[in-house]
Amino acid sequence: MSTNTTTRLTYSEKAQKIVDQLSLEEKVWLMSGKISFREVREAIKKQSEYHYNYVPYPAGGLPDYDVPPMLFCDGPRGVVCGTGKSTCFPVSMLRGASFDTELEEKIGHAIGQEVLAYGGNLFAGVCINLLYHPGWGRGQETYGEESFHLGEMGGALTRGVQDEGVMACIKHYAFNQMENSRFKVNIDCTKRTEREVFLPHFKKCIDNGAASFMTSYNKYKGTYCGHHDYLINQVLKTEWGFDGFVMSDFVWGVKDTVEAANGGQDMEMCCTKFYGEALVDAVNNGSVPMSKIDEAALRIIRTILAFEVSKGIVETDCLGNREHIQLALQSAREGITLLKNNSNVLPFDKKKTKKVVVIGKLAQKECIGDRGSSEVHPAYVVTPIKGIVDVANHSEVTYYDGNDLNHCKRLAEKADAVIFVVGYDYHDEGEFVAEDKNDVYTGAVGGDRVSGLGLHAKDIELIKQVGPVNKNTAVVLIGGSMMMVEEWEDSVDAIVMAYYPGMEGGTAIAEILFGDINPSGKIPYVVPKRESDLPKITWDTDSQYYDYYHGYTKLEKEGIEPRYPFGYGLSYTTFKVEHLEVDQDDTQFMIECDVTNTGNRYGEEVIQLYVGFRNSSVDRPVKILRGFKRTKLMPGQTERIRITCNKEELCWYNEETGSMEFEHMEYDLFVGTSSDAKDLISKAMIM
Repeated sequence: MSTNTTTRLTYSEKAQKIVDQLSLEEKVWLMSGKISFREVREAIKKQSEYHYNYVPYPAGGLPDYDVPPMLFCDGPRGVVCGTGKSTCFPVSMLRGASFDTELEEKIGHAIGQEVLAYGGNLFAGVCINLLYHPGWGRGQETYGEESFHLGEMGGALTRGVQDEGVMACIKHYAFNQMENSRFKVNIDCTKRTEREVFLPHFKKCIDNGAASFMTSYNKYKGTYCGHHDYLINQVLKTEWGFDGFVMSDFVWGVKDTVEAANGGQDMEMCCTKFYGEALVDAVNNGSVPMSKIDEAALRIIRTILAFEVSKGIVETDCLGNREHIQLALQSAREGITLLKNNSNVLPFDKKKTKKVVVIGKLAQKECIGDRGSSEVHPAYVVTPIKGIVDVANHSEVTYYDGNDLNHCKRLAEKADAVIFVVGYDYHDEGEFVAEDKNDVYTGAVGGDRVSGLGLHAKDIELIKQVGPVNKNTAVVLIGGSMMMVEEWEDSVDAIVMAYYPGMEGGTAIAEILFGDINPSGKIPYVVPKRESDLPKITWDTDSQYYDYYHGYTKLEKEGIEPRYPFGYGLSYTTFKVEHLEVDQDDTQFMIECDVTNTGNRYGEEVIQLYVGFRNSSVDRPVKILRGFKRTKLMPGQTERIRITCNKEELCWYNEETGSMEFEHMEYDLFVGTSSDAKDLISKAMIM
């Protein structure tokens, strides 16, 4: 049963009656997290399997009024609670590469069921922060660099989770795009950049019924986002009509009692430092009006009551069950992206490939992502080497860590196929360690990629020296987001981007390498030829300015050719897009086109709709993504694809009028298989 905004608002009267009976202390109790990180740290010392969010973290709860507590479960690659039970899905960046909202909604259902199995009622794993710069250590937790795409994928996950009667929490609101300075940095940008680039995807999740928001640690225009009257009260709650509740990011997300409460922060998580008695005192001395407390209590009670009624059947045996693991495998299969395949090196022919050499330390590691607050603890993880051994079971598979280049060359010379598994792990990128070492809950993690976006020097030398030895060589890249390839790309004929592919990732990698699965992922970011083509970022800083252009829109505006364009990914078959037709009504526009599998094997393709603004009277991107659809085709099969988009998605923000405005003019509509002009067909339409 879906718990959308309309459904929740029917609980307003019941919630208000409860609020009217509560004391100030009881209302503030609802607004207060109940976990001390010091307690967690002591538990970790005593019990080896105990970890951050081992059990759902509570806030509030009034048993005398039949109001359950909020019970928090983190994400987004699955449910963080427990050990050896949860399904570990691929990271969001890989799921973003699938461009499959239907699959993401199914993953949301599975996650919602597992939250309920742990006794939770809220999933804080809808992370939709925009990848402004791929050096962001936590980029793996989001879907990519494109706001429209983020909103579509985040909205799908929200729907799935909440259809199970579990509250979805959208994070981190807002302007959270770096780790190393996240506790201190002040972000600034133009109002137009704010409204067109950094906020629309949050609004889209509200349109999909999101129940909760988590604010970010950083400041925006001089004010902490956890205290931000403009972002929380004015935009989120008033302008967008958000009826749920807002919680702080953990421990350090609230810095001041009065400013946070007046700024619209409904709940301090996960422990109480500035609310509790301090908030009661602030109300009693007139610093915080009672109306703020009443509103927060109403929002919390109303939302929790609505979801309590719609909660799905709790089935503890759903944790890591066959159905959910199969979803994780399907996700990995759909998101892993083939970037290069000269001379059709891939897939390796099982009949001809008798000796396989796998090189690289990451081949034998559990490549599921960082070890911060998103770490999931599944029953098992299929490593790349295990997947290759299982799938290429008629081949002799030799593994070597790659330390001795001469030995690598000797192995490569005698092999029928060589597979390098290189890239990053949690040491290289991830959630940043907290400043207060006494309160650290995640252990040592990677932070931002401050030293650059390429592979480690040792891996680059390995590929350059050994890659040319054997023409049947493929590089499998492990990592959270974009990696530069320029230094070594010419040394091999095949490159596969595997991201952090989840608990069944090794299986999916091997299936793609040996042709059991046809790759269909599309990178949700641009890969430039030079790091200097990306926005300028200072990772250790007190202030950072965000420009209007980033990613593929920046490169296109500046006329810079990327190595791989946004939305790009190869297949073992070929597709043709033709017969484009366009239409519109008062509120939306539509495209239709034929997509044909022109190759000799089954394949899946992502058809992408971009809108161009060459006739605009204001500065606009060359084009922006405004629709996508995944299609599945047998050899020779043709499907008529239809993509619809609301015209409001084409609006620009007029800083003089303070409003989003639609420009009546001739637009260019581009449809194809990536953002590259050569992969697109187009037609103009006056709107």
